[in-house]
Amino acid sequence: MIRADSLSKNYGAIKAVDGISFAIEPGEVVGLLGPNGAGKTTTMRMCVGYLAPTSGSVEIHGFDLATRTQAARKTFGYLPEGAPLWGEMTPRAFLDFIADVRELRGAQREARIEEVAALLQLHPVFDQRIETLSKGFRRRVGLAQAILHDPPVLLLDEPTDGLDPNQKHEVRELIRGMSSDKIVVISTHILEEVEAVCSRAIIIAAGRIVADDSPAALAARSEAGRLDEVFRSITTGRKR
Repeated sequence: MIRADSLSKNYGAIKAVDGISFAIEPGEVVGLLGPNGAGKTTTMRMCVGYLAPTSGSVEIHGFDLATRTQAARKTFGYLPEGAPLWGEMTPRAFLDFIADVRELRGAQREARIEEVAALLQLHPVFDQRIETLSKGFRRRVGLAQAILHDPPVLLLDEPTDGLDPNQKHEVRELIRGMSSDKIVVISTHILEEVEAVCSRAIIIAAGRIVADDSPAALAARSEAGRLDEVFRSITTGRKR
């Protein structure tokens, strides 16, 4: 599982994340949902070790991220917001490099690269320089590197950012297909994304968890059964 215990992150007097705790089990697709500036990306970055928390701890797949960092990192794939890519590389060369980093070898290595390229429909641009690709294709290359080693945990920050409606549907179907035996955590501000793929939504506002339930249960709090109405009321403090 992923377990976060009293995670906090301060930037001087600014408390970006304020004592967040949660546990996520295999088979769950969890949306970290909140308005811009709520603390979603900061929480995600602490959960992958990109940022050190001011206080609190993270455990992934049985490994404490602070004390067994490398062991923990082998168990997850991470797609950051605006995933950095080497523009002079082709998708083929980039995934070949990631396969080296992830210590994939032999027939498994080649098979996995081809499988991921097919899943994300990268073959039409597989030998084209990444800097010439559309934002949507670059996003798919970023997602490809996150899933290349078939990790038990996926942490995806705005996974469909920059994709057209058809591509968004395809990525969401891919996430649903992978979720049966994995933990998938998606950071997003798009309510449609949460309703489409998530079994659970953790809503964050001003650095704190303000709701944690299934999207359907949260939507039921509104007389009209609308998640967007509940989201607005929770994150702005208005009465429902």
